[in-house]
Amino acid sequence: MYILIVEDERRLAQVVRKVLEEEGHTVDVAHDGEDGLAMAMDGSHDVIVLDILLPGIDGIEVSQRLRAGRVDTPILLLTALNAVDDRVRGLDAGADDYLPKPFAFQELLARLRALGRRRVQAREPDTIQTADLVLDLRRRRAERAGKTIELSPKEFALLEFLLRNEGRVVTRSQILDHVWGYDYSPDSNLVDVYVTYLRRKVDRGHKRSLIRTVRGAGYALGD
Repeated sequence: MYILIVEDERRLAQVVRKVLEEEGHTVDVAHDGEDGLAMAMDGSHDVIVLDILLPGIDGIEVSQRLRAGRVDTPILLLTALNAVDDRVRGLDAGADDYLPKPFAFQELLARLRALGRRRVQAREPDTIQTADLVLDLRRRRAERAGKTIELSPKEFALLEFLLRNEGRVVTRSQILDHVWGYDYSPDSNLVDVYVTYLRRKVDRGHKRSLIRTVRGAGYALGD
């Protein structure tokens, strides 16, 4: 699944992100309500994990604005608030589920799976495609022109990120943030190395190259 975490406790957000990525999910992170709202408004995520106590716009208002903007992405509220009234406020604001802190990661994963199933049932088949390249997100498989492409988990995550941003230039820092998290320096050549791996597997042997370098900016997939 493609999951957005909106959590101002950076250490907790990083731990949750790591757990989710180890389960094979693609994760975006925002640390305040404004950024979380902006990232969620396009409706591309499968689930939003949303803290209530956020700086700026709180989680209740983020949820209300998303629903007012007709964004129907399932929302799981995370909060230290444990009163019944707070749960009711969150659910009335448009959230789909509620998980108080502290929580067990097994329960978080189970709740996300349940919300993700609802999302998948309401959306198009769980694939991304451009030209003759197809990414099956549920089975974690890729193929081009009908032939399977063997990808490592990081290669798959990188290709998925490029596909989700088809036609847009993404910087090396953005790729490091979304695919590897905060464990690597922006000066690392890791992105270039993995893009080279992907090109060999995705573009070699095909007349049309899908992955392109934008000099001085980053990388893009598609025209």
